[in-house]
Amino acid sequence: MTDIAFSVNKVPVRLTAERWKHIVENHDDLAGYYDTVLKTLEDPDYVIKGYRDALIALEEVSESKYLAVVYKEFIDDGFIITAYFTRKIKLEDEEIVWKKKS
Repeated sequence: MTDIAFSVNKVPVRLTAERWKHIVENHDDLAGYYDTVLKTLEDPDYVIKGYRDALIALEEVSESKYLAVVYKEFIDDGFIITAYFTRKIKLEDEEIVWKKKS
């Protein structure tokens, strides 16, 4: 099982069964959020720069709490690395590479 979502750059990004298993084993609070992870990648509130050329799609789920989807993308392919809920992101400290128009 592999699902594909398109990033804000229109790059197809894969979420494989192996990656989803890794995500829910390490972040069990995401167990019912498979579709939400894909939606966050396709329609985030923000995309920020991550480590080692990774990108992080963010959806604000409540005040100062985000669903973060970490992924890599290339010219015509990409893959999700992990996803998690966090309150630790301070947008003013991050390099924002894309922002949803309000």
